[in-house]
Amino acid sequence: MAQLNTSESNKGGKKIRSKKIILGVDLTAMVDLAFLLITFFMLTTSLAKQNALKVDMPVGDDVATIPDNRSLTICLGKNNQIVWYRGTLENPIEKPTISGYGKKGIRNVLATQQSKVLAETKNTDKGLIVLIKPSDKSNYQNLVDMLDEMSINQISRYSIDDIQEKETDILKKEKIY
Repeated sequence: MAQLNTSESNKGGKKIRSKKIILGVDLTAMVDLAFLLITFFMLTTSLAKQNALKVDMPVGDDVATIPDNRSLTICLGKNNQIVWYRGTLENPIEKPTISGYGKKGIRNVLATQQSKVLAETKNTDKGLIVLIKPSDKSNYQNLVDMLDEMSINQISRYSIDDIQEKETDILKKEKIY
């Protein structure tokens, strides 16, 4: 326990007017207890593992072309809105359409397009390839939500690319840029 140390001070003098008591608290036991608690909590807690996103980077300088029937382009706009189209912008298989995020939005679109591509190609190795193109008006959370949607729909082939001027014009036309 803590104890009070008292000592009298008399500075060589002749008369003692009053005795001054110097108080001190011994905190050794409290410091020991604090270190014991720290070590206990450090050893008994489990540290959370960081979840990292696996990214496959291209090998070499060759630019691979994406087949039009397998590509789905998603342009991220403002106010949590998305414009998506399948194929190329000049010759789309499915014309540009506005969608939102979530179960009834882009998740449904991804599932539908994935099943269409698998039915057309009749090969599970040649599934949907998604190009995600965030605009200047989209926010970081929108991009993270899209990466989550890729994981939820088990789409393993996707890319984050720069948005083109023609795609920005579509976003402006739909008033989500």
